[in-house]
Amino acid sequence: MKRLYTILILCTAAITLAAQERLPQNKPYIDLRQLHFGILVGMHMQDIELENVGPQTITAPDGTTTTQTILCDEDKWNPGLTVGVLADLRLNKHFSLRFTPSMHFGSKHLVFRNLSLLDDNGRPTEKTQDLKNTYISFPVDLKFSAERFNNYRPYLLAGINPMLNLTGKDQDYVRLKRQDMMLEVGLGCDFYLPFFKLIPELKFCYSLTNCLDKNHANELQDATMRAYTNSVTRGQNKMIVLTFYFE
Repeated sequence: MKRLYTILILCTAAITLAAQERLPQNKPYIDLRQLHFGILVGMHMQDIELENVGPQTITAPDGTTTTQTILCDEDKWNPGLTVGVLADLRLNKHFSLRFTPSMHFGSKHLVFRNLSLLDDNGRPTEKTQDLKNTYISFPVDLKFSAERFNNYRPYLLAGINPMLNLTGKDQDYVRLKRQDMMLEVGLGCDFYLPFFKLIPELKFCYSLTNCLDKNHANELQDATMRAYTNSVTRGQNKMIVLTFYFE
């Protein structure tokens, strides 16, 4: 039994030493450059956190009023495409400042459930909207990198992300503002390959402002749509972004 324990200890020590073995480094001086550039491609998942107003009084064209409760929610995460470029400014051994202007092509699927108007089966009537979005984002992040070991180097980042929404139909139930500001945090790892550096990164983004256009209801030509537009009073965008950088 003692021999078995001795063998196990020796095997464990050998595996640990092998894991810590230093290997030849690819691109050993790439992180010493003051400023370097790259490209990025990836995918993202869009979501929106909505605040419903609850019961609301609706005035019909003939002057009569009714009270209706309409709930709005995004019923699923929608995948989208992300492309952009990268500029990285080295501050010191562990910190760098990154600017990654990008475009995000995606959509949000909204479901409106009118609890006061039931169908033949006694269920709330539903209306849907496919809220397509094309965002240009201008994130500025502070990146903290650990010590490089062999050909990989993990890191954390945090920053702010001003965004510009390029799409939005004038006669949909919900319309988003053109501008938004998001807080983002993420993590990733630099992989040093023989000819370039590959960086997979996972980032979480959350809106700091109300992204709903509150004047939109007054611009609708169909008055029956206004109850659905006014059913939400606040919305905050959320995104999960998986990105691959090439430097």
